Amino acid sequence: MQLQSRLLSVAIAAALVLPVTALAAVPAGSPAVTRALGLIDGHGKSFQRADADRFVARDVIVDSDGSEHVRFDRTYRGLPVIGGDVVVHSKNGQLRSASMTLKTAGRPDVVPAVSADQAIVEAGTRFGTGFQGVPTSRLVVYARGAAPALAHEVVYSGLKADSTPTDMHYIVDAKSGQVLAQWDTVETGKPGSGGGTAGGTAAVGTGKTLFSGNVTLNTASSSGSYNLTDTTRGGGYTTNMANGTRGSGTLYTDADNIWGNNATSDSATAAADAHYGVATTWDFYKTTFGRNGIANDGKGALSRVHYSRNYVNAFWSDSCFCMTFGDGDGVTYYPLVALDVAGHEMSHGVTSRTANLTYSGESGGLNEANSDIMGTMVEFFANNANDPGDYEIGEMIYMSNPGQAKALRYMYNPNLDGSSPNCYSSGIGSLDVHYSSGVANHFYYLLAEGSGAKTWPNGNYGSPTCNGSSIAGIGRAAAQQVWYRALTVYMTSSTNYAGARAATLSAAADLYGAGSTQYATVAAAWSAVSVN
Repeated sequence: MQLQSRLLSVAIAAALVLPVTALAAVPAGSPAVTRALGLIDGHGKSFQRADADRFVARDVIVDSDGSEHVRFDRTYRGLPVIGGDVVVHSKNGQLRSASMTLKTAGRPDVVPAVSADQAIVEAGTRFGTGFQGVPTSRLVVYARGAAPALAHEVVYSGLKADSTPTDMHYIVDAKSGQVLAQWDTVETGKPGSGGGTAGGTAAVGTGKTLFSGNVTLNTASSSGSYNLTDTTRGGGYTTNMANGTRGSGTLYTDADNIWGNNATSDSATAAADAHYGVATTWDFYKTTFGRNGIANDGKGALSRVHYSRNYVNAFWSDSCFCMTFGDGDGVTYYPLVALDVAGHEMSHGVTSRTANLTYSGESGGLNEANSDIMGTMVEFFANNANDPGDYEIGEMIYMSNPGQAKALRYMYNPNLDGSSPNCYSSGIGSLDVHYSSGVANHFYYLLAEGSGAKTWPNGNYGSPTCNGSSIAGIGRAAAQQVWYRALTVYMTSSTNYAGARAATLSAAADLYGAGSTQYATVAAAWSAVSVN
């Protein structure tokens, strides 16, 4: 079987009407979880429940009016059901609805005809020989297809040709040996081909960044020096990979608590940008949604800069709970530590801890769009005069960019990049996820800003609609609340574009009412990008 690979190339507040409280971790014996499990027991058909299905709570959100939204992963005879996750929506112990994509209570028999070793070999013909460590395999029920199938989930880890790490998951049918699906859990900003001791006493330093000017950085003081550990945001820290590709890197330390020189000649400059971007993204989520860090547990994450050589990308990895930033090529691209890129990567982590949108097909496009949307909202939230808010992704990373005409993606008119569609079509799931995201990006721009011409820091532009309609936006404050609630309350791992429309309409109804202007605009904006 021919090796198939894709190399990474260049690309990376109105008040909430119904505030919510999300539990940082699901406590054992949570009353909300107990009630939700009781509802599953009493309404099995509503959840496509098979007799041997079991449910493990992953998240709980309780609205101010007492409505409860409990997210579960599903198993069948002890095997994970990929695509079987569900959110139970209830109030006062009464079932309101369920969010899920599973369409049947049918389950396969759980006796494989293909062994784990055979599955690893089959997946290996796709991955190739450049893997690191030992490939793993586990038996699962794969329920993202037309009918649930017994399968091996095989994971190969390694480096792609451009030094991007990969944790590639292959779903191998345990009866036929056919590869049913594949996706990566290293999520990048673009399509394309540890030493030291963190922590200490809280301190405040100055970052002389490349993109955001001179900014305040929360650091730590320890043993007469300073290090880039943010003790105020869960202990998140920033390290220097020194052009390496393995390990956690070396913690940045400094004698005077001044980081960088506003130029790439000082390696700490990119570190200051990343540290500032991650802190700003943390504050955005906390201030805007009440979310306390990526996993909503108050714990910070690792940020690694100067990854590899001439690496024109950035990525989030679940396996290390970290963001990683390349230096660019020094000819066309600066280091990829701009504010919206940091917000983009950190938001991949938020997605993995909420809806967990699978990084392939339409769900993968929505995963990427969420990172573009939230990265953009972080840029507006920061209100930094050196990098004002706009709806272009990564415009700051180009070394020569008069008028900021070049960007990785253009939310207001996605096909300006030559690859991202403005309008939905049935084959969109076959595109790279960085391109299939265009439809959701376009929807969000129309929802927030409308279709009419506006003046932005990087020019004057409007947004064409696919049906010729004119849209009046509801504003960023309302739009971001609708999107975030849809992501965290209604979307599940296999949500597609039709499901995203339904999820955002449910969110708008919760927040503003089914008869509201906001609800009507959500519907109109999806229709304007051909999601009907």
